[in-house]
Amino acid sequence: MPIRSLLVAAICLLGAADASAQLRLPSVQLPQLPLNSPLLRDTGRLLDRTDLANLATARLDQVANLLRQHRDVLEPDPRGDPVVRHEILAWSPSEAGLAAARAAGLIVVDAEPGASTVVLRVPGQVDTAAMLERLRQLDPDGVYDFNHVYTSSAAQPSGAGSDAPQALPRAAHALKVGLVDSGIARDHEVFEQARIQPWGCDGRDHPSAHGTAVAALMVGRSARFRGVAPQAALYAADIYCDSPAGGSAARIAAALDWLAREQVAVINLSLVGPPNQILERVVAGMIKRGHLLVAAVGNDGPAAPPLYPASYPGVVGVSGVDKRGQPLPEAARGPQVMFAAPGNQMVSAAIGNPPYRTVRGTSFASPLVAALLADALRQPSLEGARQAIADAAKAASGNPSGVQNPELGYGVLGAKFRADPSAFR
Repeated sequence: MPIRSLLVAAICLLGAADASAQLRLPSVQLPQLPLNSPLLRDTGRLLDRTDLANLATARLDQVANLLRQHRDVLEPDPRGDPVVRHEILAWSPSEAGLAAARAAGLIVVDAEPGASTVVLRVPGQVDTAAMLERLRQLDPDGVYDFNHVYTSSAAQPSGAGSDAPQALPRAAHALKVGLVDSGIARDHEVFEQARIQPWGCDGRDHPSAHGTAVAALMVGRSARFRGVAPQAALYAADIYCDSPAGGSAARIAAALDWLAREQVAVINLSLVGPPNQILERVVAGMIKRGHLLVAAVGNDGPAAPPLYPASYPGVVGVSGVDKRGQPLPEAARGPQVMFAAPGNQMVSAAIGNPPYRTVRGTSFASPLVAALLADALRQPSLEGARQAIADAAKAASGNPSGVQNPELGYGVLGAKFRADPSAFR
């Protein structure tokens, strides 16, 4: 596989001077791991470790595992990226486009209320890629793509119940922040005083290691832990729901539609995947309306192709750094990096015992930046978003030039919010 070869080459080229730091990384709550991954099982130790090769190739392994284990609901697109089997997405299709789709044998599935994304179901024995090409020929003015699946770590539910969410603020300038991720263990001690509005999964809770850790970094607080903005209300969309088809472009689009209706100005997305025309339109629409979408750039390595949604124009792409402010060797590089934040040698909330564990990767840097920006942008606003980014760039450290670079972007934010593992031993 060409991408895997690039990753292995990039890892081999990393200098030997810091080999111990590069080859021994925390294995708990990695940013992109499959459901039921052995790496997500509780080992009973806070500072569990694995090597860099496992972390840098985790997403590719996840893709392969998902396609192998869930052939009934997933299939690869022509490039090998996972998509929901026999589904095509349409962006605001015209009546003529829908008529052409029906004439070709496609079934129009009801979309989310008010959404611009429509799911089209491909008949059972028809090749999805061939049908997509045919539909594009029948309606050249329409926008159609696969229903790609975007990946992030997702553990099995802990089995613990969750309390009802507290009342959320409705004032126009109330502090709130959005999250598109997997489920949150709302019964964890860090969320005891948190105001969380969940969305997705038909109202059922599906707590996950990844979603819990990311949410805690944003709004968590306990006697020994503090996220960036515990006073903020968190609007949290679970797009996975423990389903192998979770994390699809259609679910991301629906979650963003919900957050737009709730007027949540800043939204974190610690998930990655391939480019998708429909998701690109959804993201562009959010940015045009003055939202700030903050996304992890991914951990496929510095030589890997760009990942999305972080690489879409206008998205705040976030990389990760260690406690010295140095870029993580597995973090992506490129013009999509707008900021960096702590992503290593840090602790966040976990499901089970111990209740706090080390985390590593750009997935855990991104929520720090999102929570910081949320205080600067309380309502969607194009001018407000520009000003929030400009102010953040001035406040960032580690890049005295003030010119965006492919490793740190404008610099490092949120260094003081890195919870050091030494305090949790």
